[in-house]
Amino acid sequence: MANGKGGNIAAAVRELAEPIADGLGLEIWDVRFVKEGADWFLRVFIDKDGGVNINDCEEMSKALDAPLDELDPIDHSYTLEVSSPGLERDLVRPEHFEKFIGADIKVKFIRPVDGKREYSGVLESSDGKSIVLRLEDGSAMNIDKKETSYIRLDDFD
Repeated sequence: MANGKGGNIAAAVRELAEPIADGLGLEIWDVRFVKEGADWFLRVFIDKDGGVNINDCEEMSKALDAPLDELDPIDHSYTLEVSSPGLERDLVRPEHFEKFIGADIKVKFIRPVDGKREYSGVLESSDGKSIVLRLEDGSAMNIDKKETSYIRLDDFD
C-alpha cells in the first residue's frame, strides 16, 4: 500500500469498498493508490472462495463508481482498476498471513541475506511484524517484514 497521502486514500477507499464487496459476495484483498510515470492508479484487488472472474471485477467496478465519485477522495485524475490479486498474490495484511499459514511463499529482501535476496519455503507463523519461513532444508528463518520487498504466495513450481 502506498505511504503518506496514497496510504490515506487507499484506507478511505478500502473502508468505502468493503461493504460494497461484501454485498456482492466478495472480499477486498488490498487497495493501492500508486503513481506510475505520469499516471495515477487506484487499484482495488478483490477475492472470493473459488477465485474471481472478469464479471466479478466488472460488477465491483460499476458498484464502486458512484460511491467513489461521492466520496471524492482524490483531487486529480486517476484510473480505477479492479482485479484479482492473482495466484502469486502479495501477502500484506495480518489476515493474509493467518489465512496462508502452511502455504508455500516467496520472500524477497531489500538487501541480501547470506548472499541471497530471495528465499522460498513454507509460512510457519506470523505475529504481525515478523514471519517464520521453513526452508527446504528444514531450518527456520525469522524474518522482519520491514526488511522485505515483498512476501507472496508461491503457487508455481
